[in-house]
Amino acid sequence: MNILGIESSCDETAAAVVEDGVRIVSNVVASQVEVHARFGGVVPEVASRQHLLAIIPVAGQAMSEAGVSWKDIGAIAVTYGPGLAGSLLVGVNTAKAIALARQLPLVGVNHLEAHIYANWLEASTGSLFEEGRKSVEFPCLCLIVSGGHSDMILMRGHGSFEKVGQTRDDAAGEAFDKAARLLALGYPGGPAIEKAAMDGRSCLALPRAWLKGNHDFSFSGVKTALWHLVQAKDVRAEDAAASFQQAVVDVLVAKTVEAAEQLGVKQILLSGGVAANNLLRETFFNSSPVPVFIPPRHLCTDNAAMVAACGYYRFQNDRISGYDLDVVPGLSIG
Repeated sequence: MNILGIESSCDETAAAVVEDGVRIVSNVVASQVEVHARFGGVVPEVASRQHLLAIIPVAGQAMSEAGVSWKDIGAIAVTYGPGLAGSLLVGVNTAKAIALARQLPLVGVNHLEAHIYANWLEASTGSLFEEGRKSVEFPCLCLIVSGGHSDMILMRGHGSFEKVGQTRDDAAGEAFDKAARLLALGYPGGPAIEKAAMDGRSCLALPRAWLKGNHDFSFSGVKTALWHLVQAKDVRAEDAAASFQQAVVDVLVAKTVEAAEQLGVKQILLSGGVAANNLLRETFFNSSPVPVFIPPRHLCTDNAAMVAACGYYRFQNDRISGYDLDVVPGLSIG
């Protein structure tokens, strides 16, 4: 079964065709990074206008690259939250129009759940089974780390999500963006910090918020400590970037591994844009007592293949949306 996925929750306009929830037939992403870089972050009104310009061409390209016609599509899956209201509206209304015109089922998808389902796509790899691995075992612990979220989710089966931990302040990706701004490294912050850290050493004393007794995260303290460090002494931006990156990675990995052991899960699934960070990936692979699965980097950031994959499993569970599907910018998970 082919699912056409549509994603427009933030600043990526994306469409993809995925077969049976695992095989990527096409995956097209129109990025707005260059448009927003001059502002140092995403401008919602600008993002929604860019989506309006790109959504139809992107969807058409995804269909063309997949070599399919509308009779080959079984359903339309679209992100309806969380995200920027204006951006979400473009994707949802486009999906509803296509579904109505082609008489296809419409499946609303939670963007956070979609990130998790990037691990089901055939291009994903794991630390213990680099080849031939294609089964996720439940229960598993999912860590979603992105610009807006740092959530730890216990997944007992398809559609069964329980939030067991979350950030109390800044998300990991947000912390990277703010740190990059402090160090004048540019936007987006995650890749900028990682690039600068390659030429630096993790030699600066920065705090780790362990928050004992729970699975929550906090990154505002390390960000503030970085600011004071930069103001107080002459430090190399590369060393500051490496030290900050190490502090964030240490907390993410240690608390997730600890939760995995306490909850008795069989696997850890990493997802979200921050999951593209090489140090985070390597540290998870080297530290976890259970298998760790992480999507390839291009599937960690926002894309429509993950939306289509999630939509397939929702469709299989008869979780079909009506034409009254509306956007929910503050949608949660679990």
